Amino acid sequence: METKWWQDEVVYQIYPKSFYDSNGDGIGDLKGITEKLDYLKELGITMIWICPIFSSPMVDNGYDISDFEGINPEFGTMDDFNQLLEEAKKRNIKIILDLVINHTSDEHPWFQEALKNPASKYRDYYIFKTGAEGSPPNNWRSIFGGSVWEKLPEEDLYYLHVFDKKQPDLNWENKEMREELYGMINRWLDKGVAGFRIDSITFIKKDSDYASLPADGADGLVSCKHKTRNRPGIENFLNELKANTFEKYDAVTVGEAPGVKYEDFNQFIGEDGYFSMIFDFHYADIDVESGSDWFKRTNWTVPEFKELLFRSQFALQKAGWGANFLENHDQPRVLSKMVREEEWQTPETAKTFGMLYFFLRGTPFIYQGQELGMKNFHRSTIKAFNDISSIDNYHRSMQEGFSEEEALQFVNLRSRDNTRTPFPWNNEVYGGFTTGKPWLDMTEEYPEINAVNNSVYTFYQQMIQLRQDSELSGILTFGNIKEVKDVPEEVIAYERVHKDKRLTVLVNLSTEKKKVLLDRPMVDIILYSQTKPSITGNEVVLEPYQGIAVS
Repeated sequence: METKWWQDEVVYQIYPKSFYDSNGDGIGDLKGITEKLDYLKELGITMIWICPIFSSPMVDNGYDISDFEGINPEFGTMDDFNQLLEEAKKRNIKIILDLVINHTSDEHPWFQEALKNPASKYRDYYIFKTGAEGSPPNNWRSIFGGSVWEKLPEEDLYYLHVFDKKQPDLNWENKEMREELYGMINRWLDKGVAGFRIDSITFIKKDSDYASLPADGADGLVSCKHKTRNRPGIENFLNELKANTFEKYDAVTVGEAPGVKYEDFNQFIGEDGYFSMIFDFHYADIDVESGSDWFKRTNWTVPEFKELLFRSQFALQKAGWGANFLENHDQPRVLSKMVREEEWQTPETAKTFGMLYFFLRGTPFIYQGQELGMKNFHRSTIKAFNDISSIDNYHRSMQEGFSEEEALQFVNLRSRDNTRTPFPWNNEVYGGFTTGKPWLDMTEEYPEINAVNNSVYTFYQQMIQLRQDSELSGILTFGNIKEVKDVPEEVIAYERVHKDKRLTVLVNLSTEKKKVLLDRPMVDIILYSQTKPSITGNEVVLEPYQGIAVS
């Protein structure tokens, strides 16, 4: 494929509420991000993705937007954002924002006007349907549990919300509504943002029959994904969106695109694809049968994970470009998720997982705290959780027949709050995140894992330097990926190949030593995650949870 500027980026995702609090109110803010730009510059990243900072009631922590062009006061002001943009630019760091255009907050002026005035044009900016004999229009379950329909108090009418009831879905069939969104997007691009991560974008097209389906849970409901995610006709909306906004600015776009089949990747990220790159969740959600039903745990194996990882990489390589990640604001910490044995949840293992994904083909995304080797928390009561999806899964688990203790365990393992805890800058009270009381309890109040003298951080610096500024940059950025087979089943091995050069990455995801025999002698050890590996000619012995890169 033609080389694009965004293929050469390393992206750092910031959850602003939990990054750094500059004013002592317990909530991270824009000035806090500006204060920590030198930390990010030293790490080596080239782009920041900031989760929603827009005006919001914060029911879903900013993914419920009441003003697409306003800054939520708890994060600061538009002047603060402009200063952040300016200071980032001085350090050659680009900024992308979250674009949430499947739904708004129910406090958005459009929705408020739609409720107040049935004759208003804004009534058609959302999806309203009459009930069925005193019941909701169908039996679809929302992503956050319960019916997707919420009844209006004064009318026999319901509005659709694929997510929370305070997040009504926009009606993308309405052209005037779409054009208003395009204008808003272009004004942000005019301001100087480099592009967007695009939230829940595969949900913007709904099946027009709005028909019920057989129930799949004890609640008598069925997942709405079957009728609201990646449905026929979505291509018309996505092509129009691209043509009216991103394409005009050479903006980078990262689609959150769950539910897209591999054979359809070309439509999303091909030469004329809707987006620059997409996140693929097939391997990320290996620990649960459904990404949103956390009580459906799987007893996954490394060979299964390996198969999913390579299927994803080859599909992305065939179609275009991918966004590689281990963690984000919706996923738990990778050490806790992928390493069952607590004694192996170590900084060295964190480096190994970093190496596993960072050298894959595509743009690497680092989520805040990942570069420190952070782990999940443990909460003893559901009252300690903030995330609405965690609370929903807790109650759904018990509805499905699990005990209160089991339900709490499921939520501790998978809660989105695991990665939303405040960032630990040091080992002082509240990790130096705030001088007040944090909005969400820390993983540890006096954290052992923090940003001071952290060996995982140093390792990420090394990986970034290799990709961005070394003689291996060409291979690591633009090289094709090829699986190395004939290795032990718990070893993941791949090559990056570019022109006449190749680099081999070997990762042992087991608690036992593994011997690997390659098809060539290994000349140079480029990087390793713990003790120096034992290499004799073509043979390498990997320690438990060890990763190495060799040429």
